[in-house]
Amino acid sequence: VVTVVGARPQFIKAAPVHRVLRRRAEEIIVHTGQHYDPRLSKVFFEELNIPQPDYHLGVGSKSHGAQTGEMLQKVEEVLEKVRPDLLLVYGDTNSTLAGALAAAKMHIPIAHVEAGLRSFNRRMPEEINRVLTDHLSRWLFCPTRTAVQNLEREGISKGVHLTGDVMLDAVLYNRKLAEERSRILEQLDLKPREFLLITLHRAENTDDPRRMRSIVAALNELSVPAVFPMHPRTRNRLKQMELSLSNPLVQVIEPVGYLDMLRLEANAKKILTDSGGVQKEAFFLQVPVITMRDETEWVETVEQGANRLTGADKTAILEAVERFEVDFTRISSVFGDGRAAERIVDHLMRDSEL
Repeated sequence: VVTVVGARPQFIKAAPVHRVLRRRAEEIIVHTGQHYDPRLSKVFFEELNIPQPDYHLGVGSKSHGAQTGEMLQKVEEVLEKVRPDLLLVYGDTNSTLAGALAAAKMHIPIAHVEAGLRSFNRRMPEEINRVLTDHLSRWLFCPTRTAVQNLEREGISKGVHLTGDVMLDAVLYNRKLAEERSRILEQLDLKPREFLLITLHRAENTDDPRRMRSIVAALNELSVPAVFPMHPRTRNRLKQMELSLSNPLVQVIEPVGYLDMLRLEANAKKILTDSGGVQKEAFFLQVPVITMRDETEWVETVEQGANRLTGADKTAILEAVERFEVDFTRISSVFGDGRAAERIVDHLMRDSEL
């Protein structure tokens, strides 16, 4: 099996599948280099006990077309050499699409973990990536019933499996480890349930000066202590747009590893984010999440009342920080039972030539 990963969320999703897969098949890990900063890459392999990649393609940051094209070429070279029985991809990044395209052109069957997600916003590069990958894949592993229904509406029913969410597997496995090992709260002098956690990195926000101005204005008016592990891309965009976070209550820090991030999420009062993965982790950890996007592919979190969509609207963001509360005793699990990885590997073993 060749597994193609490239970004922080994919390392997290790949870890539980890897733990099951390594007992039953040979896995070759290919890292495209999409997240090339060690704080967003190397540290995750170490903390999640994933072997260092067999191939590191070193593609790095580029425009969408240039990045995807270079990944496609370099993944194809690896596949020519390895000739795997199948290729495994996760989520919706350029790495996902490049891996799937390379395999499809070489007639290598593709398995897509986190299939069927839709935001129905084709202006998002992630939406294009996930739609195309789903239509190229032989195995489509869906985290929720909504994902299965989305595929049905697009005429895809063969090879579709409802497995639950591998990110739930990861959170359940690593939460206790995070509490034991992470010292991030002590280092930042944070008290549980007395701070906000902020993440911001999606192109729909960071590439839009109007949205960025509005979000930064909201953050500058927060009256609650907050911590903001800032993505390098976001830092660059703020500089280019000449925007500054001037609120002394907002503590801007470097990106953190997975265990530190889990501990911050689990102990936050509320989370403000535009990340799909963080939305789910907040849901699993029973922390109210405010999503600074106009739509989400994780509609279940909104339907269950645990996620408030505010877009980039300053007033909506501040109102949600002030008033949005969630009764988690009334929320049901819609993401499975934490055994998605086992189901995924079972399906692959049963349905493939492995």
